Amino acid sequence: MEGYEEKIKGELWIWQQEMQSNPGFINRLSKSWQNKVNSWIPEKVHQAVTATIKQMIRAVLFGAQYTSPVPLQSESFWAREAAIKERINWYQKTASVEGAVTGAGGLLLGLADFPILLGLKLKLLFDIASMYGFDVKDYKERIYILHVLELAFSSQEHRQKIYQKMENWTEKAALLPDDIHQFDWRNFQQEYRDYLDIAKLAQLIPVIGAPVGLVVNYRLVRKLGVTAMNAYRMRILA
Repeated sequence: MEGYEEKIKGELWIWQQEMQSNPGFINRLSKSWQNKVNSWIPEKVHQAVTATIKQMIRAVLFGAQYTSPVPLQSESFWAREAAIKERINWYQKTASVEGAVTGAGGLLLGLADFPILLGLKLKLLFDIASMYGFDVKDYKERIYILHVLELAFSSQEHRQKIYQKMENWTEKAALLPDDIHQFDWRNFQQEYRDYLDIAKLAQLIPVIGAPVGLVVNYRLVRKLGVTAMNAYRMRILA
């Protein structure tokens, strides 16, 4: 499958350039608009979302809440990626249905979408890591998983910083402290929340919430899947 790997290396190079590019005018404008929208959202909503993200991040760091397949070792790279794409597609469809159901319920069910969708995303990342052959029982692999989530759902300025942390991960992981309490979850949850606020805000509105939830969730999971595949390709194909 040398031809396949060469093709993937080309795709990976393009993705790496995107991760390292400077924020453009549209990106800066979007960030400014996000800040404005944040000022309109009730503080109680912000607090509820922040608390949820915080607790779920802690669950990933400290517990074994997310079970995953045994790391694959024998499959070819092509076969692994084919299986991973199928898994991403399944999660996209699941997230779409969940988004449509919670979106149809208005504000209360719409708020419930945040923890449910985050749980699906984390489970997908655990699955992808294992399918690429990485052992998620190692807390340093769980840190990498959270960096993948950051990379997918952050402003371009923050994305550059996270990408630099993920480059040459083997060397950098060896320097990580044994105390996992030192993970910077505060910046993580702020970037994640700000990125999703605009995309998910309309889901809280009755009537239009269902179609918005269906489409937005599908696209968000697809974006995460593409980001995760390239993040692990970067380690395998380097």
